[in-house]
Amino acid sequence: MLSWIFATTAQATPHFPSGAIWNQDISTLPADPNSAAMIAASGGWGTGDTRFQLDFSMHTLYTAGQMATPTPLVQESGYYLPDCDTGVSVPLPAIGAIEGSNNYSCDLANNDCHLFVVDGNTLYESYQTTLDAGGLHSLCLVKWRLDLVYPQNGRGDGCTSADAAGFPMAPLIFGPDEVYAAMQVGGDLGHAIRFILPNSRMRRGAYVHPASHNDAPSSSSPDAIPYGAHLRLQAGFNISAYNPAAQVILRTLKKYGMFLSDGGSIPLTADDGMFSAHKWTDAGINIDSHSLFGVALTNFDVLPLGPVIAYDNSSPSAECVRNHFGEDSGAYLRRFRNGRLLPPPPVWPGG
Repeated sequence: MLSWIFATTAQATPHFPSGAIWNQDISTLPADPNSAAMIAASGGWGTGDTRFQLDFSMHTLYTAGQMATPTPLVQESGYYLPDCDTGVSVPLPAIGAIEGSNNYSCDLANNDCHLFVVDGNTLYESYQTTLDAGGLHSLCLVKWRLDLVYPQNGRGDGCTSADAAGFPMAPLIFGPDEVYAAMQVGGDLGHAIRFILPNSRMRRGAYVHPASHNDAPSSSSPDAIPYGAHLRLQAGFNISAYNPAAQVILRTLKKYGMFLSDGGSIPLTADDGMFSAHKWTDAGINIDSHSLFGVALTNFDVLPLGPVIAYDNSSPSAECVRNHFGEDSGAYLRRFRNGRLLPPPPVWPGG
């Protein structure tokens, strides 16, 4: 059987608990007082003023319902330490693929080669990933606990993940199964999504929580949007001209918003549907890369930033200070810095 043939069972996007920052209704929050200036300073999408483009390249794999083989991690040269996890064995489903491929082999020189695997309450996310007889090669592999409300700085300040901002990725993208389900009730996705701007349009040397890292933002404008910023589509934006599937995404952006997660050109990332029951090309969905054209960055507000963390990823002094989480999801979250135990960091409401 070819690796891209998969049982057509609809799968929901992996979710964190309801108290997680990604799942909060922000439709009535005030905008940041400096929102208009930040939007103006950041200059629009990398694809053009109203070209709110979708990229279809990633997919999430699930171990449920099929055999999975524990596969040892092989840390590639330059593996991101201490940011990323070590000593990990990833349960690879018998049927699966890495981003940019239809199997577990990926061209690392020309692709990001992300891999997402959900195994119960554990989400494995990897960057620059490929499989050979020696194991699963990766430049960064992170285990996320889907039963945990992470603190405001995620896995720890200064720490990246498979995403530049240090975010989880799979819970912040969306696929055709999820969109189709929301269409049936005129609803939304129930969670925020990730978005991308060119690094040249993001504030240099800074990020805001829930980001915990940045990657080469270079705008010298003090008003440019920083990594981690939370944006919301304005309530008055008219979505009636868009098809029902596109309206699901736009309603989501009004209610949950989107978080700035990485540098690049194409603003939005969707699951490509390789392993989904429904497909983007289905007559009832009919979404392509241009389906959200007509939405400009100026149609969004920036929500209150909170404290801006000074951080220069290129500096030798930049360090990742990992948070340490107890096995019990109800336990206090504590972290160590220079060998000293600090009080538990705050969690978002509902944590």
